[in-house]
Amino acid sequence: MLQQYCASLTGYLRLPTREVKIGGLSIGNGNPIRIQTMTTTDTMDTAATVAQTIRCIEAGAELVRITAPSKKEAENLLNIKNELRAKGYDTPLIADIHFTPNAAEIAARIVEKVRVNPGNYIDKKKFDVIDYTDDEYASEVLRIKDRFTPLVRICKEYGTAMRIGTNHGSLSDRIMSRYGDTPIGMVESAMEFLRIARYESYHQVVLSMKSSNPLVMVQAYRLLVQKMDEEFGECYPLHLGVTEAGDGEDGRIKSAIGIGTLLEDGIGDTIRVSLTEDPEFEIPVCRDIVKRYSTRTIQTTAPPADSARLPYDPFAYKRRETIAVQNIGGQHVPVVVADYSHETVLSTKSLERIGYTYNEVSDKWSISDAAADYVYTGNRHFDFALPGTLQVICDYESWENAEDKTKYHPLQPAVSGLQSAVQFISVDADVVNLAFLESLKSYDNVVLVASSSGVCALQSIRNFLSQLMTQGIKCPVILKTESKDNTVDEQLIHFATDTGGLLLDGFGDGLWLANASTRLENGKVSGRTYLEVKSNEQFLNNTAFSILQAARTRISKTEYISCPSCGRTLFDLQETTAKIRAATNHLKGVKIAIMGCIVNGPGEMADADFGYVGSGPGKITLYKGKEVVKRNVPSDIAVDELISLLKENEAWIEIE
Repeated sequence: MLQQYCASLTGYLRLPTREVKIGGLSIGNGNPIRIQTMTTTDTMDTAATVAQTIRCIEAGAELVRITAPSKKEAENLLNIKNELRAKGYDTPLIADIHFTPNAAEIAARIVEKVRVNPGNYIDKKKFDVIDYTDDEYASEVLRIKDRFTPLVRICKEYGTAMRIGTNHGSLSDRIMSRYGDTPIGMVESAMEFLRIARYESYHQVVLSMKSSNPLVMVQAYRLLVQKMDEEFGECYPLHLGVTEAGDGEDGRIKSAIGIGTLLEDGIGDTIRVSLTEDPEFEIPVCRDIVKRYSTRTIQTTAPPADSARLPYDPFAYKRRETIAVQNIGGQHVPVVVADYSHETVLSTKSLERIGYTYNEVSDKWSISDAAADYVYTGNRHFDFALPGTLQVICDYESWENAEDKTKYHPLQPAVSGLQSAVQFISVDADVVNLAFLESLKSYDNVVLVASSSGVCALQSIRNFLSQLMTQGIKCPVILKTESKDNTVDEQLIHFATDTGGLLLDGFGDGLWLANASTRLENGKVSGRTYLEVKSNEQFLNNTAFSILQAARTRISKTEYISCPSCGRTLFDLQETTAKIRAATNHLKGVKIAIMGCIVNGPGEMADADFGYVGSGPGKITLYKGKEVVKRNVPSDIAVDELISLLKENEAWIEIE
């Protein structure tokens, strides 16, 4: 039996899974983590789909998924496959099926893998609440078995693999009525289909638990692993992905938090990063995520923690209980620390990079929603009056010489009886001893700054924080992570994975990001500008706030739930997303879903406040929550209509 939900909670160890063959490619059973993507072209446009598939393959995709929403698209997969094979490409193809079992049965005879969504493959979603008796529910499951078994038998006959892919936002009314909008409902939705496959002795199955919320996604995968292990004594390979992650830095950060958190625990055999960008631009991000684990040494020095020793519930979020030290810990949102220790000149101008703008005429500061709470200056002081909300962390010697000790706080390697409102103590989670933990119990003004010198930083810091909980130590902890990567993408992934995974488990009262490289490549990755930065400090500050937002622990900006384009998309998704962002990015805390078609909305909008969904060529349907507000709005005025909807619901703020 597994320990909790993975093979090891203290080191890196891949989850043992069955091996599944997809054409000539093997997934699971210790094989490399495979990279895949999905085309965005019209499946009936054979030439365009073939050309885009080739671009994806040459970028590094090991599997390519193509939408097949109806029988005609499923049948055309044969033409696409034949052209690819004629051009010398043998990469396995996956048919993406939603509402049409007949299309799945056609595709299963053509391509190497089919993906079905249990939420809409047989069941329908009308947002009805149905009070099933146990007998009625069992009858519904038998109905699913009758409709799903033919596809299983075809796949078994043709050697076709299958992904049973649950999406958080498209759970059926039946599942929702019994389990609610929950991770366990997602798991049961997939398990119903997996049990049918196993009954037919069909095991070429991969599973996924996708959500636009990384917390829901991670909890669902953990529960699925636990459920398979308990019921079957084995696990099937897992496909990881965050749905509707969006574009730019936000899409990369949200994907890295969800995917990276699971990969850190050895969970995941294939991944897709779902960005609102051309599919070939997803591949470099996938590669950056996966390469973190290609050379990682498996650690076996410490035994896995068992359920009796784990002091928190990994399946349900609860923030670690801490005391409040000034504005850190307790009920306060996590703080952000900006590192200015390498800054040559500390001026009012330099603080603009972290959200503070000084007006000399009025002698006043303007403070943004994403303004850092603390700044670390090393051994130096500012020679001007700081804005009221900003405080300084400095080295002990510098603190001793500071005139205003209400603003300046010392950073040290050990606790002491300093008369300081806050004493920040730097901790290497890999070398903590019991005597140090005991010393913390005597002070109520300590904030720990926890980092790790080891390869498995997330596991080390998580283990350290678990020790604090076991010892009843409630001092707040700031998570400090330093990246030595050279590119923007690599740094975003490093920061988001190592800190985001801890935030999802309820750990962390602040973020302190640092890097050894300021080479931001002019904010360009793969030739696409997605991040405008003026300085390294701004990059780190923006990244910290984006991680907190993606982990739903501190909201500082508008959130966009935007699906990747595919052959079903009914408008230019990238252009429209950019247009909506430009008009609404000042609406702090509002969640707006931008969905290319009815397949991804309204269900997969999950917990969005407002939705913009393609309902036909050139037509948009607008939602408030999951309620339709306006149908068939012409796309050329739909953004304006969305703004009107926001105003009508008092979600709009005029820009001053």
